[in-house]
Amino acid sequence: MKKISERKRIVIKVGTSTLTHKTGLLNIRRVEQLVKTLADLHNAGHEVVLVSSGAIGLGMGKLGLGRKPGDTPGKQACAAVGQCELMYMYDNLFSNYSITVAQMLLTKYILLEDRRQNVENAMERLIAHRVIPVINENDTVAIDELELEVGENDSLAAIVATIAKADLLIIMSDIDGLYNKDPHKEKDAILIPVVNEITDDIRALAGGVTTKFGTGGMVTKLNAVEIAYEAGIDVVIMNGKQPKKLYDLFEDKSTGTLFHCGI
Repeated sequence: MKKISERKRIVIKVGTSTLTHKTGLLNIRRVEQLVKTLADLHNAGHEVVLVSSGAIGLGMGKLGLGRKPGDTPGKQACAAVGQCELMYMYDNLFSNYSITVAQMLLTKYILLEDRRQNVENAMERLIAHRVIPVINENDTVAIDELELEVGENDSLAAIVATIAKADLLIIMSDIDGLYNKDPHKEKDAILIPVVNEITDDIRALAGGVTTKFGTGGMVTKLNAVEIAYEAGIDVVIMNGKQPKKLYDLFEDKSTGTLFHCGI
């Protein structure tokens, strides 16, 4: 198996829990650490593609809302406002390291086979120019995921990794990885460092979509792993609370759970 440090093209997905406080407002220190670390990995020669959640949360903060709207149009409005905030934030922070970012808003319809090539062409050209693409679901017009609320940015990240022909997908969430028990309930839960196959037993460990391992639960993350597996892409699920842990990962230290596809 190729070492993590040898992986060149990396798709990194960050969830809302990584970007914001429990209040829903931006976690400035953590986001700054994330951007600084990604910029450093980029400067080291890795090709970084960022799939970022957080638009709705940032939109809520901008609009002064104390909680997420219960209706779809309200969520769409938050997403529309939040996308501006999200890209302004990334553009401003990455520019401190002389790195250019580009926004790509995608929907599952755009990612159908007859349109995937257009996305791939644009992404390849951006990466060739040493630009970091910042990708998100276009929640303003793609309402399926808003209504389901199951964290489909995990699956989106896996599809993006496939299109980008990535060497590795990293999903940064609010948990260290896959455990043998729910660590929120069982103090003796043990982190599983490597998973070589998605079996029924592994799926059972994920629980249901209401299990708050992350924004959409571990179930959606395993779904993403299976999408990536089909393209021969390994996946790491790790905690996003300490973005500097990415350095440990790329120094080949055991970090989170590595899902090895066997290729």
